[in-house]
Amino acid sequence: MKEMKPAHKSHTDTLPDNLRYVAIEGVIGVGKSQLASLLAERFDLRLVLEDFEENPFLSRFYRNPSRWAFQTQIAFLASRYRQLSTLRTMDLFHKGAITDYSFDKDRIFAHMYLSGEEVDIYDKLYMQMEMSTPQPDLVIYIQSSLECSLERIRERNIPYERGINRDLLERLREAYIDYFFRYTKSPLLNVNVEQMDFKERPEDLDELARIIVETEHYGIMYYNPSKPALFK
Repeated sequence: MKEMKPAHKSHTDTLPDNLRYVAIEGVIGVGKSQLASLLAERFDLRLVLEDFEENPFLSRFYRNPSRWAFQTQIAFLASRYRQLSTLRTMDLFHKGAITDYSFDKDRIFAHMYLSGEEVDIYDKLYMQMEMSTPQPDLVIYIQSSLECSLERIRERNIPYERGINRDLLERLREAYIDYFFRYTKSPLLNVNVEQMDFKERPEDLDELARIIVETEHYGIMYYNPSKPALFK
């Protein structure tokens, strides 16, 4: 692997001008929303969190995925499109925006659960919406162990997440790994957060902020806090 050389910058509380839209990605329970919230506060970014509560089919989907997958996915597609479309308007009160998901996430889930005519209909809608949806300037793909994600899901005890088990999370994790292995739409920063606690250890957030600000982002990059270098 080729070691990436960070650009020389000094202030890690200000994003460079070319990072106007950052998306946090990862499987359920990995800590996307928490990290997005902390980075939004640090960098003075507009925070856009996925609105799961507005999807009327979600709880039914977890009880019976084959019956409710199509309705659930179409509802999410419309919601995510509506939210991300607002990013095209300049926000005078913030320096940029950060989300706890990317539009591409929708298709990962859809292709796990839909097939036949349903997936054909979904793909046609997705491709039409994607053309007018802004692409992130940087995607931060955070990864951890299944055990950590399951523990986080259990601790927050959200009713519609009680149907998530290890098998489902494992399948989802594999789908994410496969998708982002060949991702090319935006610069992608893979971060192993297994040993990081952004809320309780401010130094962990400081280090990630430094990586985000001081690195010339391009292609697919990897950062593991147990190692000092960032690699491409």
